[in-house]
Amino acid sequence: MTTAYDPFGGPGQRRQPQDPLLSLPDHPSGEWATAARPPAPPPRIGHPRPARREGGPYLVSSTGGPAYPVVSEPLDPPRRSLLLPILLALLLLAGGGFMAWRLDRADSRLNGQLAASQQRQTELADRAQKLEKQLAGVFDPEAISSSVLPSVFRVRAGNFTGTAFAVGDSSGGDSSSGGTKDKQSTLLTNYHVVESVWESGSKKVFLERGKDEVSATIVKVSKSKDIAQLRADKDIAGLAVAKETVKPGQQVVVVGSPLGLEDTVTTGVVSAYRPGDSDEPSIQFDAPINPGNSGGPVVNGDDQVIGLATAKARDAEGIGLAIPIKTACDAFDVC
Repeated sequence: MTTAYDPFGGPGQRRQPQDPLLSLPDHPSGEWATAARPPAPPPRIGHPRPARREGGPYLVSSTGGPAYPVVSEPLDPPRRSLLLPILLALLLLAGGGFMAWRLDRADSRLNGQLAASQQRQTELADRAQKLEKQLAGVFDPEAISSSVLPSVFRVRAGNFTGTAFAVGDSSGGDSSSGGTKDKQSTLLTNYHVVESVWESGSKKVFLERGKDEVSATIVKVSKSKDIAQLRADKDIAGLAVAKETVKPGQQVVVVGSPLGLEDTVTTGVVSAYRPGDSDEPSIQFDAPINPGNSGGPVVNGDDQVIGLATAKARDAEGIGLAIPIKTACDAFDVC
């Protein structure tokens, strides 16, 4: 036992320092260390402590006993299952195949839509072309009349009147006044319109429109075909003539001077083409005509002359007859 000096008296017995936090009955450093200790609790069943190994570092517990090792020998790495990577690979393959299938379907659908669109555009183009042809073939009497009327005149031959129209191109001819060249035009009419003048030995007739009057000369006639050729010292635009044979149902415009009323227009259709008539081929049409229409042009939808109006059936309506233009062109060689 050690002794210590008391600053206020003589030496006394040294006491061990006491820590209030450690002065517990079960703490070995407390004043109760020598007291009777309660029985130890039964050991807890838990994770067993590893056996001490030579040179193995351990943590020291608060009681001074060995604890679990901080560093131990490396353990074998756990074996990873290959099922998850395989499943992921299968999922990726399935997803890629599904996307490829979707893309293929989308591409096929797009190609189908594109083909349908192209077919639709082709159909629309065909329809537009058909409509253009139909519009081009629309019968327009007003436009036809505007194109034809400047070439059509009323003919006054003695006491008779009829109609004449210009064909072909204007040609130059020597005038009687000084050899200068003036334009001359060729016109066609019916022979029975100028018959009285021709039979009298004269060849002079007059072409009239409004206040204008132009003298013309009878050049040739064909009594059997009932046609006559006139020549006027005036530049008159000639009408085009149809080259094809007429067909029933074609729409026509007839221009003439019925009863002396110049620039009269009537419309109708070709009722029939009669090539086997006893005298000459004839064209039957239903456009109204009257005396004075004789010699006037019968024009189709293309502004082409198909014949010369010649006669109408008596005591009947809608039966007119025309001489085919080809007959006059072949007889006088002017078309």
